[in-house]
Amino acid sequence: MLPQALQPGDQIGIVAPASPPNLSHLNSSLTFFKKLNLKVKLAPNLKCVDGYLAGSDEVRISDLHMMFEDPDIKAIFCACGGYGTSRLVSNLDYNLISQNPKIFWGYSDITYLHTAIRQQTGLITFHGPMPASDIGKSNFNPQSELFFKQLFLPTNVTYDESISPLTVIHEGEATGELVGGNLSLIVSSLGTPYEINTQNKLLLIEDVDEPPYRIDSYLSQLKHAEKLQVANGIVIGDFHNCTPKDQRPSWSLTEVFQDYFQEIGIPVLKGFKIGHCQPHISIPLGTKAILSTHTKSLIVQPGVKEGQV
Repeated sequence: MLPQALQPGDQIGIVAPASPPNLSHLNSSLTFFKKLNLKVKLAPNLKCVDGYLAGSDEVRISDLHMMFEDPDIKAIFCACGGYGTSRLVSNLDYNLISQNPKIFWGYSDITYLHTAIRQQTGLITFHGPMPASDIGKSNFNPQSELFFKQLFLPTNVTYDESISPLTVIHEGEATGELVGGNLSLIVSSLGTPYEINTQNKLLLIEDVDEPPYRIDSYLSQLKHAEKLQVANGIVIGDFHNCTPKDQRPSWSLTEVFQDYFQEIGIPVLKGFKIGHCQPHISIPLGTKAILSTHTKSLIVQPGVKEGQV
């Protein structure tokens, strides 16, 4: 289920379904959306703080439902990640979302919402930089900005070595729906009604600030759950600051990936600037994609359909 493309002058909504956003960065991001000729509506509970959560579960769900229900809102951007989206998924109104399909955008902790919404409704969603986490910061990369164009016109996203160097871990070419996101959030869905389906999919993984042994642990759990073996291919995004945290002996992150993927029998390509990084290349989740180690590329089909004029 493709959401409609944006039109200049459309209104978007910004919600905080996880942790409280940095309000200074959030406010700075509004200039970017104005440059895209988009109007912005902030969710009424956006500034709520409840410990490490952006307000209670009830108010965060209320804001999400309100944005999906509002016919004037054409896209919903999550302000930031952090923690909290797994607490919401059992109480979301998926029928409401199905009846009001629109662009839904975020990453990191938002991975749990991407997976739940896609598997409950079929809606294509977007993995991309967020207002308070990325867009409103002074180091937001111009290359990241370019990939917002895909929201206005159905366009294939082609990622090759013109963007960043890519490394082949296992050769091959595969096609499938692109799913996944933050590795720790993918793992946290296992054993729940919202467990990620990787059968015949291309699985995207990325993470931040996790030492190699933790990445090993996450991949081990996915392997035991047979999520790696049934995938058609693995897309390894950015693993920012995923280095040993003390002086004890450790594998490198490269050694961890080699151990899990070198003999897996499906194409595995790493080096994608997708995740907690700059630039951060935006991609739709749930659309068909082609991963090729021969051309060192990932080509993702459009995540929107032509909007109504």
